[in-house]
Amino acid sequence: MKHFIIPILILTPILLFSQSNPLPLGSPAYHILDRLEIKNNGNPVFHSALKFYTRSDVVEFAYLMDSSGMDLSRLDLRDLNYLFLDNNEWLGQNELPYYLGEKRANKHPTQIERSLQSAKYQKSKKPFLKLFYPTPANLLEVNEPAFHLRVNPIVNIQVFSGGNNEGLFISQRGSDLRGGIDDKIYFHTQIIDNQAKYPAYVEDYVDQNNALPGVGFLKTNKNRYFGLEGGYDYLISSGYLGFNLSEHVGLQFGYGQNFIGNGYRSLLLSNFAYNYLYLKLNWKVWKLHYQNIFAELTLKQGINQGSVLLPKKYMATHHLSFQLFPSLNIGIFESVIFSRTNQLEFRYLMPVIFYRTIEQGLGSPDNVMLGVDFKWNFLNRFQLYGQLALDEFVFNEVISENRGWWGNKTGIQVGGKYIDAFGIDHLDFQAEYNTVRPYTYSHIDGVASYTHYNQSLAHPLGANFKEWVLIARYQPIPKLQLEARLISAEVGEDADSTNWGGNLLLPNTSREQDYNNEIGQGIGADLTLFGLDISYQLAHNVFIDFQYFNRKKNSVLDIKDQSINYIGGGIRINIGRQRMDF
Repeated sequence: MKHFIIPILILTPILLFSQSNPLPLGSPAYHILDRLEIKNNGNPVFHSALKFYTRSDVVEFAYLMDSSGMDLSRLDLRDLNYLFLDNNEWLGQNELPYYLGEKRANKHPTQIERSLQSAKYQKSKKPFLKLFYPTPANLLEVNEPAFHLRVNPIVNIQVFSGGNNEGLFISQRGSDLRGGIDDKIYFHTQIIDNQAKYPAYVEDYVDQNNALPGVGFLKTNKNRYFGLEGGYDYLISSGYLGFNLSEHVGLQFGYGQNFIGNGYRSLLLSNFAYNYLYLKLNWKVWKLHYQNIFAELTLKQGINQGSVLLPKKYMATHHLSFQLFPSLNIGIFESVIFSRTNQLEFRYLMPVIFYRTIEQGLGSPDNVMLGVDFKWNFLNRFQLYGQLALDEFVFNEVISENRGWWGNKTGIQVGGKYIDAFGIDHLDFQAEYNTVRPYTYSHIDGVASYTHYNQSLAHPLGANFKEWVLIARYQPIPKLQLEARLISAEVGEDADSTNWGGNLLLPNTSREQDYNNEIGQGIGADLTLFGLDISYQLAHNVFIDFQYFNRKKNSVLDIKDQSINYIGGGIRINIGRQRMDF
């Protein structure tokens, strides 16, 4: 990895973009920000397709909404208060770093500005032992002129049962630490110890792919938890170091995940796969946000193989986001997956160049992905969004001939959101359609497939599928949140020793046919998934959860039919829900 970090640092300008610590993917703040942006018919602060957001951007946007004069409901005001509590290092209280969003040469706030910020910074009425939880959001805080620090615990204990799915559980415990130095350098680290037993369809995924979604090294669990046996044992860690030397160009070095898109799924880059080492540049100027990600990926994965060095491959990604109008955003995406024996392809480290031209100059040995995305907010209630992924595309084969050529590897996403539906405050709907043709994301030898740790870097279903996602969210009272989701998919699976284009790990040279390929080919199956989540917030980021889950698979081969049904719940602190929606 160091072999491609050093050239990037040399090529990178010394001026780096004003930034801060990341807002973790899965945080409830993302839906809050989504709602507020739609209500505002636009967002002048961050480009929502590029996730994660930084906490400074979150607070700046919250300030803008709080002072906009918009007609905000009681629940909207509570949402803003949640954002202020969760990111209070950016409220300017006492000696906290100053950031109100107004870019001025003089960084010191006026007395009036300081008073406005101080009003948003809330202290706990009764800190525990006068030391812990000085504010509602953080176990420990340090606030000094040149240094700030936040430390929080992570807990997620859930137990489920029902039908043939007795003894399912999730046990996660960890810690989260973030801080900053001199308003120039920011750091974040998180580690979580996990034990879990999942339903049969997740175990089937592990058996087929030799990997658990979102997990790296994995051990089979022979210990007993909650009086139950079996399952998996694994660690999840992430870290981040960001630099803030200028207002417009920034550099981040981390080990974690990224997400590109505005939907429940992403066909370009999602957080389904495990964390990876990355170097990221953000260029924000005028209406543009240009992002580069250079990442080291793991080619293969093994169970209980902690002493084996796993081979590596690499990813280089560009995304240009353009705020054409306050309500309309469009993006252009390009990514290449490549692997070399004992060397690195340094030409892919250029941050401003088309990868396709480089790949063709090398003889097209690598897997290049192109894409576009868009988002349009309108009428202060609606959002339309979508993505187009192009792995390969020949115009004559699609338009003129349309013979189902295997090399037309494309994916399409179209979605919509409707907030405060029918005039009911915090009743929100989302509908999304995804479809990906067979053999998309795959490559000639399987090495450069669009995968990491044997897991898809895009959609959980891989390729060769059509999918509908329907989501309803409702918050009847401030502390109670209800969410229901219905996912229906048509997929095509492989029989033994066949490759119909759904498994990204198989080389596409082993395809069954060159023409007459269609979505759902192979062993057809219909998947239907329904989930209901009810959460009550006892304190800031402390939730009591109830969950109901049902998944049915109806295959043309009866032996592949499957029915999963369970109910359960638990407690969750400072962590998002863990979902296996595939």
